[in-house]
Amino acid sequence: MNRVDTKFVASTARLMPFLAMIQDEYLVQEVQGRRISGYKTLYFDTPEHAMYLIHQNGKGFREKIRMREYIGSDLVFLEVKDKSNRGRTEKVRIELPQWGDYKNDECSEFLGQRAKFELEYIQPHLQNTFQRITLVNKQRTERLTIDLSLGFQNMEINTEAELNHVMVIELKQDGYSISHSRKALRDLRILPMGFSKYCIGCALTNPRLKQNNFKDHLRALNRIEKLTL
Repeated sequence: MNRVDTKFVASTARLMPFLAMIQDEYLVQEVQGRRISGYKTLYFDTPEHAMYLIHQNGKGFREKIRMREYIGSDLVFLEVKDKSNRGRTEKVRIELPQWGDYKNDECSEFLGQRAKFELEYIQPHLQNTFQRITLVNKQRTERLTIDLSLGFQNMEINTEAELNHVMVIELKQDGYSISHSRKALRDLRILPMGFSKYCIGCALTNPRLKQNNFKDHLRALNRIEKLTL
């Protein structure tokens, strides 16, 4: 829950070559016999999109507040994810009885203690879904997630967007160390690229939002989608 994250974005056509290069060094997480798990996330923000704009404006400290369901595990959490100006990510969470059950005193107290934004000042802004493969290296020093089939629904203006041919790879480490996956990605010429599912989803589904700092990312995603059609 406290780590250094590095993200990479590439075409799904490069998934199998990447897995072939690292298969001897990693174990795959299996949940109820499945090696690909479904996720559903609801992101919250203020009516003025404060959390989105903090990221878009390049501020060092960033916070995301979200409700996440781990489909297949019947687990739902309310989560606060903070990223420091040194690139370190910390996540805290509490379990919810079911999806949508966050309007209560326990959640209000949790956010009051652990988040910059309190429950009464935020509202649902974006929902997304994706499929995830999770790998752990045999030394147990890093975790690697590969997200596929990303879909976004804007809860404010009821618009949708999909990234069917894009995969987001996230390398999660306690600290910077030698990584077989990082070397494989470099050999495949897949370079690190910032990618916030919340911010990219908002930018894709609501063109009225300020998105200057995301334009290069949006162009790169558009190129990947077009190349794989």
